[in-house]
Amino acid sequence: AIGSFFLSMQLASDAPFVTMSKQTNRQVGIDLNTENFLTSSDGQVIANPRYYRTIKGRLAKAQRILSRRARRAKKEHRSLRESRNYQKQRLLVAKIHTQIFSRRRAFLHQLSTTLIKNHDLVVAEELRSKNMLKNHALAMSIADVGWRTFLEMLTYKAEFYGRQFITVNPKNTTQTCHDCGFVMGTGSTKKLTLADRE
Repeated sequence: AIGSFFLSMQLASDAPFVTMSKQTNRQVGIDLNTENFLTSSDGQVIANPRYYRTIKGRLAKAQRILSRRARRAKKEHRSLRESRNYQKQRLLVAKIHTQIFSRRRAFLHQLSTTLIKNHDLVVAEELRSKNMLKNHALAMSIADVGWRTFLEMLTYKAEFYGRQFITVNPKNTTQTCHDCGFVMGTGSTKKLTLADRE
């Protein structure tokens, strides 16, 4: 779409491409959320870069120009393929989309590799983003962070580096006491709300 070319190569070797790292004796649980990209069980907070939100004004402007040029070409009975101005603008819009995609992917690669290399075990909640996307207030934030891609990266990198990555059912994870296992909302107790931090 933007004139880029990609080369895919399959390599084989008798010696492994990656030397297995030594055990770190460290484990970490991660919570993916829309406020921050990630909060880890050891208290580390990774900010959400919000790549789409930072560039959406520029993208919207470029798309409006593209629509205008398409209307003009139609009015003048020219095909879009023959309209040079339309094609130039289409390329610009595609480049902005690619820029967002590339920046987000680079961030996810860097973070997933760091987590896997520095921990023997990484644990995350199973992702239910399809249900969450139905909430229109959160839809853009969820689509922008790339959680599913991130979890896929953690999965294959764990295998690659000889680490362990597991996902757990998110049901009651915020309501269960880590010490005794009691679930809030059972018996005469009330469920914890988002305002409750401890």
